[in-house]
Amino acid sequence: MCGRYVAAQDPAALVAEFQVAAPPEQYLSPNFNVAPSTSVYIVVDKRHAGEPPERSLEVAKWGLVPSWAKDPGIGAKMTNARSETVASKPSFRKAFASQRCLVPADGYYEWYTSTEVTNSGRPAKLPFYIHSADRATLAMAGLYEWWRSPDDSWLLTCCVLTKQATEDLIQIHDRMPVMVPHTHQTWWLDSTVKIDIEPLLDPGLVPLVAYPVSTAVNNARNSGPELRQPLEAR
Repeated sequence: MCGRYVAAQDPAALVAEFQVAAPPEQYLSPNFNVAPSTSVYIVVDKRHAGEPPERSLEVAKWGLVPSWAKDPGIGAKMTNARSETVASKPSFRKAFASQRCLVPADGYYEWYTSTEVTNSGRPAKLPFYIHSADRATLAMAGLYEWWRSPDDSWLLTCCVLTKQATEDLIQIHDRMPVMVPHTHQTWWLDSTVKIDIEPLLDPGLVPLVAYPVSTAVNNARNSGPELRQPLEAR
């Protein structure tokens, strides 16, 4: 799964990196501990009749709310979509067919369940920070939906696709986000293309590295660059 990540990028840098047509209408502060229900940046293709698609950097709430949902609270349970079932599950199949996005991230956190036991008697969970081997921005595969509230206002939401973890990361956790390398981004965003997720499951597409970090990241209220520092650097 993907339950926390780092989004500390300068919006201007994201505009340049993802070839977005214009700056976002809303600027978000750097967040070193993005949690579900937080507002995040997503990259989408906007299409207008008779014109080529135009990339846009939008602000969405993390936790997908399907257009048919009666209550936006459902989004709290829909931050992730499994790649194995995304094309068929009613909650995600519409968005997977034509509303795909990129979710930019510096890196993400995952928790390893230790054999040690805490004072409460539960297994200790040790956080790791995972990022690209070359420190480049990660483009996590995402889906988005617009939800219309009873007062006729609109809410943009998103989720992140996950897959089975690669051999070098499965020791930490059995799931990981699906990454979209630069070579596949135009294809992924194209709503006119019928997508087969298989090309993005290749474990060698985006090499990743991981290292342990402080348990301070466990508290979603904590957010600062020190959260992603290796334990040995403290």
